[in-house]
Amino acid sequence: MARKKRSSKVLEKAERRASGINSIDAYLDLGNGLSLPAYSNLIEKMRTRENLYNSALSSLDKLYREMLETEGELADMTEHMLVGVAARFGKSSAEYGMAGGVPKNQRNKKRRGESSNSSSEQPSFVANVNNQNGNKTTVTS
Repeated sequence: MARKKRSSKVLEKAERRASGINSIDAYLDLGNGLSLPAYSNLIEKMRTRENLYNSALSSLDKLYREMLETEGELADMTEHMLVGVAARFGKSSAEYGMAGGVPKNQRNKKRRGESSNSSSEQPSFVANVNNQNGNKTTVTS
């Protein structure tokens, strides 16, 4: 998904205002650095920065898509490498384990109806209780 490009409402407002001021006087100077040419230069600077920013987002989107494509290729080749090691050395070999696979003879075999956590075990706990004399009594279950 492409990143949303930026558009500045401040820039749009400034462009409309500059257009209106230009109809008064193309070289209007209000003093203290407030002149239409300075205003127009700042508007152009903002427009350039906004365009650069939006171009950078487009480039970033392209790089992201390329990275995802390469990542997919890498995932496929990673799987093929393991399958290749299995084909050459066997799935029960030490080489298969060295390549990141779990050798067949080391896999946990789950039986039907059994979960990985045994529900028959009771959790144990320790509680400290103050009795009437103010002494602490430890209760273990």
